[in-house]
Amino acid sequence: MTFLHQTVLLPSPLLGLFLPSSLHRLSQFFSYSLPFVFFTHPLFQSKHTEWRERKMMGVEGSTEFTSPPVHHHRVLLISAGASHSVALLSGNVVCSWGRGEDGQLGHGDAEDRLSPTQLSRLDGHQIASVTCGADHTTAYSDLTSEVYSWGWGDFGRLGHGNSSDLFIPQPIKALHSLKIRQIACGDSHCLAVTMDGEVQSWGRNQNGQLGLGTMEDALVPHKIQAFQGIPIKMVAAGAEHTAAITEDGELYGWGWGRYGNLGLGDRNDRLVPEKVSLANLQEEKMVIVACGWRHTISVSSSGGLYSYGWSKYGQLGHGDFEDHLTPHKLEALKESSITQISGGWRHTMAVTSDGKLYGWGWNKVSNFLLF
Repeated sequence: MTFLHQTVLLPSPLLGLFLPSSLHRLSQFFSYSLPFVFFTHPLFQSKHTEWRERKMMGVEGSTEFTSPPVHHHRVLLISAGASHSVALLSGNVVCSWGRGEDGQLGHGDAEDRLSPTQLSRLDGHQIASVTCGADHTTAYSDLTSEVYSWGWGDFGRLGHGNSSDLFIPQPIKALHSLKIRQIACGDSHCLAVTMDGEVQSWGRNQNGQLGLGTMEDALVPHKIQAFQGIPIKMVAAGAEHTAAITEDGELYGWGWGRYGNLGLGDRNDRLVPEKVSLANLQEEKMVIVACGWRHTISVSSSGGLYSYGWSKYGQLGHGDFEDHLTPHKLEALKESSITQISGGWRHTMAVTSDGKLYGWGWNKVSNFLLF
């Protein structure tokens, strides 16, 4: 094993890691975060773990473990912010850890947590998804059809009509009773896609990343009118830009465009969503989109991976440091079918259909463990 402290310009396999297919369906809940963490904390341990270990090791008496016990916590999904993380576990358990200075952990105080701690305020709420912004957090409850938010409230990113911080989860009144398909959080803005394909956005808007046609912050969620009659499948939020995919596989971008991260062929900002031309991509239909800080990644229905935007650290994966103003296919992965993607500040990760994990871009702090 080698720890490389250098920029990686092309996708490289990480440790030969193979990930369970059950994780693939969770990609819609992630914008900045990478949902692949292997836990050893007691909160995530159970007799299920013991059963698997004994079965694999052939320990005498392991045959008595004919099936996993009913009561155990499985990690369903994970989201990470700038310095905190949140996980949804089976049994309707939500836990958080990391930096808590702005209330982003939701435990009612500003204390850091060095290990996963159960977020009791959400017990019994049947949480279906958790999503982190830089210093705030959201969660959606299937039971109550409520979106909860907490943490740093500057610019209205919590959606409660003010800029106050919140140290415990509170439901966003403007989204009450809406059936939510997906939530995406950027640095200081959020978006929610409803089951009907409508998009609500709120928070910081200095570059038009909310898609509302203005540059005014929105302290409460507002419907993006530009998508009237255009059902949206999923959205992704970067630091100050946003991307979306329609049910028909069309790709849109808006917000901060200085590095070509909107995919529209220039470096201009957009205050409303604008469709990305896929003419040079053989009219491929897109099925997944993710945003890094200043770059965007998308996956086509055929499993092809495309990237565009900022490439100072090679995070686009094209073998150079050049910004790309329109989507370009990653030739290094052209023989692979991509099922999951995630964009970080200066790096990118992808999972293939055969369970291989690839990473590229900035590696100064060992984002990647390469052979």
